[in-house]
Amino acid sequence: MGRVTHTLPEGESVWGVTSLDNHLYVLRQKPSEQIEVYDVDSYCLQRCLTAGSGTVYDMVACGHNRCIYVAIVYTSSHHTHRVALPGGAVRKLLVNDGYSRLSLTATHNLLVVCHDVRKIREFTTDGKLVREVVLLQDFCSPLHTVQLSSGEMVVCHGDRGDPLHRVSLIGSDGQVVKSYGGPPGAGNQQVTVPAHMAVGENGFIFVADINNHRVLLLSPTLAYIREIVSRDQLKWFPRRLSLDVQRRRLYVADDEYKDGKFTSGRVVVVT
Repeated sequence: MGRVTHTLPEGESVWGVTSLDNHLYVLRQKPSEQIEVYDVDSYCLQRCLTAGSGTVYDMVACGHNRCIYVAIVYTSSHHTHRVALPGGAVRKLLVNDGYSRLSLTATHNLLVVCHDVRKIREFTTDGKLVREVVLLQDFCSPLHTVQLSSGEMVVCHGDRGDPLHRVSLIGSDGQVVKSYGGPPGAGNQQVTVPAHMAVGENGFIFVADINNHRVLLLSPTLAYIREIVSRDQLKWFPRRLSLDVQRRRLYVADDEYKDGKFTSGRVVVVT
């Protein structure tokens, strides 16, 4: 079991968390200056950055390209913005098909899960499409993907009301190689709304199992290892994850769900 060493103050709901160099970035759902920048050791708030107007949805930082990518929802369209570091200049990078969550490849490209059309798209840092993977029909609600060191991709899928909630290893053709999970549940071989993931250098996968209020650790072959963050260590729902490999820290966005929406949140730091 991981050990909680710090908890950032509660505030607006947290829609993304990531770290880079000596900074921890927290994406809040608020009208302006959505990205809070904290010192990674003292956890003191240093400044705030603006990701652009709209409703924020996810975030990932890229050290190679010195930027943060932010998924943003407008009234009738979905975008990904590129926020330059350290200055914070914002550039509209690309248009997404529906609600999207983000991650990076080993070659520093951006992976975008297109929830509404069941596709994974890979882009360069300038927004050029590199490839597109079409997922099978039984991927009812693809929510997030991460790439392993082998180049294979893992997808978590299954939202409220879906018959299958799984974490699946897929090939380049979108075919499922292996899956963990099945019908939703709280057992060691089950998940209920696996919404976000983080992967370590050794290929072990951390999974935010939202409705079970826990974070699971799976092997690179999707074998269950253990519960790394338990219900007792969280106040609400674990919705976003980020792993700081160098410091051996897992950052967990822990959000309250009330009256049909996420109303407030915090970040829990786990070693």
